[in-house]
Amino acid sequence: FSNPPKPLKLRIQADIQARTPGQFTKPQLSAFLRRYTGSHAYLNALVKATHRFDLDGNPGDELSEEHRNAAVEELARRRANTQARIALEHEQRANRATLLKEYEANTLPAAEFAASKGIAEAELEPLIARARKEASEPPPAPAFNRDRHGPQHKRGPRPEGARGARPP
Repeated sequence: FSNPPKPLKLRIQADIQARTPGQFTKPQLSAFLRRYTGSHAYLNALVKATHRFDLDGNPGDELSEEHRNAAVEELARRRANTQARIALEHEQRANRATLLKEYEANTLPAAEFAASKGIAEAELEPLIARARKEASEPPPAPAFNRDRHGPQHKRGPRPEGARGARPP
């Protein structure tokens, strides 16, 4: 169970219980293995690996294409869920920004403005306050396609004459 994770031999739970009798209950071990094998890191390891590994770290059976494909599909499902959640958050933020702009340009009393927008009057002020707070913050960074090494200024200067070096 090293880091980074390696694909585990099938039915490794029986091997663990045989090697450490009475140390773990079956439900404890099942819960641990479910968390471990459901992690992003483990699924990524399944996608990239060719073999499974036993308790001693020795390569074992070849990883089946069926298991590799299941890992690819699960990672894609998780990515799609995350992207959908982020898109919804961006849409809601844009809606609050529009609401704030319209609220500030309007001359109606708050109760009438809320009614015209189909919002309960009690919900209007918290929405406006949140929109004002968001307007004062930078927009959120995209969730995917981030530069894994961070922005250039955090990596330090490049040596003189290096490809892509910044001008002095």
